[in-house]
Amino acid sequence: MLQARLRKSFAPRPDSAGFTLDLEFTATAGVTVLFGPSGAGKTLVLDSIAGFVQPDEGRILLEDEILYDAAAGVHLAPQKRNCGYVFQNYALFPHMTLRENLAFAAERRPRLERHRRVNDMLEKFRLEEAAGRRPHEVSGGQRQRCCIARALIGEPKLLLLDEPATGLDAVLRAEFYEALRQVRSEFATPMLLVTHDLTECFELGEEMLILHGGRIVQKGTPRSVLDEPANLEVARLLGAFNLLESEIRTLDPGRNTSRLQVGEFELEGPYFPGHLKGDRVTLCVRPEHLKVFPRNGKPGLNQIPADLLRAVERPHGMRLEFSGGGIPSPVRVTVSRTEYQNQRENREWLIQFPSDALRVL
Repeated sequence: MLQARLRKSFAPRPDSAGFTLDLEFTATAGVTVLFGPSGAGKTLVLDSIAGFVQPDEGRILLEDEILYDAAAGVHLAPQKRNCGYVFQNYALFPHMTLRENLAFAAERRPRLERHRRVNDMLEKFRLEEAAGRRPHEVSGGQRQRCCIARALIGEPKLLLLDEPATGLDAVLRAEFYEALRQVRSEFATPMLLVTHDLTECFELGEEMLILHGGRIVQKGTPRSVLDEPANLEVARLLGAFNLLESEIRTLDPGRNTSRLQVGEFELEGPYFPGHLKGDRVTLCVRPEHLKVFPRNGKPGLNQIPADLLRAVERPHGMRLEFSGGGIPSPVRVTVSRTEYQNQRENREWLIQFPSDALRVL
């Protein structure tokens, strides 16, 4: 288990703003994802744990071993922390073959054990046929697997991965996910994975820490975070919602209902505890939870008339964007390709807002 409490400040300069990392978390076996935008402090967390950066305050404990303790004056050197690190650019030695890269990482082991360990990792990560080639002579997926193998060959207590899938195409990304799932199943090594890709969180993560401005603004499983974003800031960071300015018109706890003014129309939603009539809120609803129909008459319950602005084809369907109903921002709806093709000439639609899909922030 990793326990980390970190604080690191950078003073403002003429050409840059100040920044403070201030957070506390634990990570157990499996993949803990650090999710957030660029500049949130994700890589700084990894570098602090690895020993490349010394925090100003805090404590880092890995399996009961103190890696850093500001109060006690402990700051172990990176090579003494037994952490494997997979960098964005792989950082393999370009003049060495893949086998030599692995052997170098295992140089502290006895010769026979080192040889056995290198062969074992080459086999586990399907690198036998490329073992004699240098990094520039192999594919991105092979470099990726070699980098993970090199990080694991010393049997680290913690594996740190800094956006390792950046720049990989779909095939190589799938290979990377497979390799990391293999690591998760075969090694009892806690992993910290930095990403700003929500799909990657669901592919790999058991726990998700959302960072913004150097702080953790929400944590939980990827599903729980997506289903219940803690606040408007988190919902915007996830980028997976329609966020519409609204006003609560009525609240009925007895019937578990409410009415929301959204643009020129009222929608019926569930009861929202902690809110009052007249509150200005942001309606939060995912595009895949909305439904659309051709407009053939007056809108019914929880329907808003809208005009189609654009249709964007996506791998698993269509993303439609609408305007209308006095709503200032476009409303996005995800539908199947077949559903869109049957009505592609239509420009006037009704958007259905299911009551049980509505959340307010």
